[in-house]
Amino acid sequence: MKLEKSLNYIAMAKADGTYLRELMKIQRQDGIILDDFGLQALDSQNRITLLEIIVDRHNNGSVIVTSQIPVQGWYDIIGEKIIADAILDRLIHQAHRVELHGESMRKKKSIIKE
Repeated sequence: MKLEKSLNYIAMAKADGTYLRELMKIQRQDGIILDDFGLQALDSQNRITLLEIIVDRHNNGSVIVTSQIPVQGWYDIIGEKIIADAILDRLIHQAHRVELHGESMRKKKSIIKE
């Protein structure tokens, strides 16, 4: 599930009273993937939700983040500087970064098929 959809799902859980149960489900996972991070800027509710998830995950399991946005641009995506610092400090502090360079594999595969 994409990050935005996941955060919206968790926001609905806040409204219907199942928020803590949903956070516990996430916490029990060995790893989570934040796919396509940065496609949209986070609003205040999603920013706080992401912070809570990352705080709960810190030192308790793996988090994989995929993004087409360089890490320096994540502050703008997250928004509020203090919250962005808290999230990124936890994500990046013990991270293994893999940066890919070059042309998209999707482009290369479509050329081969033609």
